[in-house]
Amino acid sequence: MRKRRSKLKEQFDGPPEYLDLKLDAMGWLGDTLADHDGERVFVSGGIPGEEVRVEVVRRDRGRIAARVVEVKIPSPYRVNPVCPYFGDCTGCQWQHILYEHQLEIKRGIVGEALEMIGDMPDAPVLPVVPSPEEFGYRNHARFTARRDGSLGFVNRDTRRFLRIDECLLMHPGINRILSGLQGHCGETTQLSVRYGVNTGEWLIQPAMKSEEIPVKSGQKYYEEALLDRRFRVASPSFFQVNTRQAEKMAQLVQERLSLTGEEFLVDAYAGVGTFAVLLAPFAGKVIAIEESSAANADARINLQGLPNVELMEAKTEAVLGSLAQTPDALILDPSRSGCHPDAIAALIARPPKRIVYVSCDPRALARDLKMLIEGPFTVEEILPVDLFPQTHHIECLATLSCG
Repeated sequence: MRKRRSKLKEQFDGPPEYLDLKLDAMGWLGDTLADHDGERVFVSGGIPGEEVRVEVVRRDRGRIAARVVEVKIPSPYRVNPVCPYFGDCTGCQWQHILYEHQLEIKRGIVGEALEMIGDMPDAPVLPVVPSPEEFGYRNHARFTARRDGSLGFVNRDTRRFLRIDECLLMHPGINRILSGLQGHCGETTQLSVRYGVNTGEWLIQPAMKSEEIPVKSGQKYYEEALLDRRFRVASPSFFQVNTRQAEKMAQLVQERLSLTGEEFLVDAYAGVGTFAVLLAPFAGKVIAIEESSAANADARINLQGLPNVELMEAKTEAVLGSLAQTPDALILDPSRSGCHPDAIAALIARPPKRIVYVSCDPRALARDLKMLIEGPFTVEEILPVDLFPQTHHIECLATLSCG
């Protein structure tokens, strides 16, 4: 590790290297792609179709990473980034792209994944549901801390630390907390801040001992509300980072499951019980399956007062095929890696009438949909939902039916 850092330092401290490029496509991580002397260059700060001058920031294992330093022929979709850290900070990749065009790019990325990986060249990908907020939407921040107490982010390519005094993607509540923490966090190396947009509660981990910090830290959990239902969320538990768009997504899932109040619904990979809680009033019986003990502890609190919901602490693939009754409707909301093959096999063997697959990785979604449509399922639509404006990340709701 010491030798690798030395090489990187030597590279960044050497004379700059510039390339003139024509940008031709958007990559999986939000970089724009170009060819140079037979090598693929991954360019941050570009838009497909532009002609630019770039500075090489890293050469590593045959990959060239570069950043735009001059735009010779700009895209009509180029706008001025509003954040003073943009470019040096790689936390968001697309502030220089008109938001409406960001949505078009994301729709194209989903379609490309479904064609290349899912063998679905004519996949019914709908226009992306835009976020009601282009900035100030994130309810969760993970900061790197330095010995002098500074908080900030680390550049993905250069690995250089950048102090951040205000992140425009973060909800104002997080930036208020950041202002009190900034410069006083030398006792840790990583710091997480979570904020309840609809409750005003917050969580800061780890617990900080410095008397210079004016806000309480070390909370084991905080509460957030979605559609007037409160959710307890512990520090290790997953919760969507865009509160208002998460509310919209829950409504979209409900609509696509066509619930009448009589169905047996399974919420697989249930987390803290978000979908199970919000959809319980529209179903006859709900089983929520989640393997994380921390998430299950939250879910037990969140499901109180809902007698038609049962919580199972188990791996989805271990129990999905052995339920006493075949579900009428099912929600799949796995981690970024997608569903376990055994879970897919269980669905093919005992198919529900309707499935909504919630995915944050189009490639994993495409892989799993390919297996499901080789079985008894038909994909009705794929609806991208933008929970992450100014970044390349995209959520999708894939609706499938059987029979």
